[in-house]
Amino acid sequence: MSSQTPVPAGFRGVAGNIGIKDPKDDFFAVVSEVPAHVSAVFTRSRFAGSSVVLSRQAAADGRARGVTVIARNANVATMTGEANAREVRERVARAAGVEPEEILIASTGVIGKPYPMDKVRAYLDTLPAEFPPADLDRAASAMMTTDTRPKTASARVGAATVTGIAKGVGMIEPNMATMLAWFFTDADLDQPVLDAVFRRVVDRTFNALSIDTDTSTSDSAAIFANGLAGPVDAAEFEEALYGVALELVRMIASDGEGASKLIEVRVTGARDDAQARRVGKAVVNSPLVKTAVHGADPNWGRVAMAIGKCESEDDVEPDRVRILFGDVEMFPTEATDEVLARAAEHMKGDEVVISVDLGISEGAFTVYGCDLTEGYIRINADYTT
Repeated sequence: MSSQTPVPAGFRGVAGNIGIKDPKDDFFAVVSEVPAHVSAVFTRSRFAGSSVVLSRQAAADGRARGVTVIARNANVATMTGEANAREVRERVARAAGVEPEEILIASTGVIGKPYPMDKVRAYLDTLPAEFPPADLDRAASAMMTTDTRPKTASARVGAATVTGIAKGVGMIEPNMATMLAWFFTDADLDQPVLDAVFRRVVDRTFNALSIDTDTSTSDSAAIFANGLAGPVDAAEFEEALYGVALELVRMIASDGEGASKLIEVRVTGARDDAQARRVGKAVVNSPLVKTAVHGADPNWGRVAMAIGKCESEDDVEPDRVRILFGDVEMFPTEATDEVLARAAEHMKGDEVVISVDLGISEGAFTVYGCDLTEGYIRINADYTT
């Protein structure tokens, strides 16, 4: 397989169709030819799937060779989930010539239905004796559910490449990352350094993302670093990884279920970054803000409402707050017809920026989301049918 998205050295993979729901690809595996370091974060849902449980264990020692994913079935809340996930992982590991404990496994899709193991076994029996070079574009497509397009991004850092693939358009208000996101790099970094960098990047990107305030049972994100390109500067690597992750986040937000607009909420002047994040999430998660953005209605009062419901933030004072749509100040400036018209024009675009300055201190955080449309209701009303 060949991939237009750059593939770091030493990563091989397969993708194909098990036949869970339709003729599209619904399976992939990507494995490093050599041992690799890993850093991973997972959902904090109390209903985490068996695949998450096994992957947590596999990543615990900071070493793993790769990941396998089955889409259109979450493998959550079934009596056979763990046994089935173990069997899938064992079969993939055997084909790849590695140990099962070196493979992370993830599933995404409908909750409460067991894997169709007859179909799964029949497909896995056809895996080649040697995996070809990975096709990360095809892998990104294979894990789509209600996504409308695959999500990939890549960057160079020194002699190394870092490439990320992601899926997720709904059930996204994570405590860790997004629904599924995988990063592959041939950079050589000590595992503790890799882990610290990855967690900082996740906190600034995937933890800044919300579609609908719901946390998936299957959220997983990991980075695999096999070192084949040699050492890189850790700070430069973090900057490159942040750029890749942020690009994926923006893709996810703009592809939110039924979404027509990306919303970016920039909060500044907060007591600290944590307060800025809380206020930003309150704004981007508000159904009233989301629907106003969808209708290009410059109703800044809805933003004020969302800030105001952060009732525990007792140092937020209205007379110090500024609210802008794009570069148009809505509050405390008088919202004349001219101001409203300029704001509405900004909101007609594909990306809407809402800025909030709390006037307290220097804390800042930017969060990402999307508008709320009739399409979101249609997708989720008919999800299992």
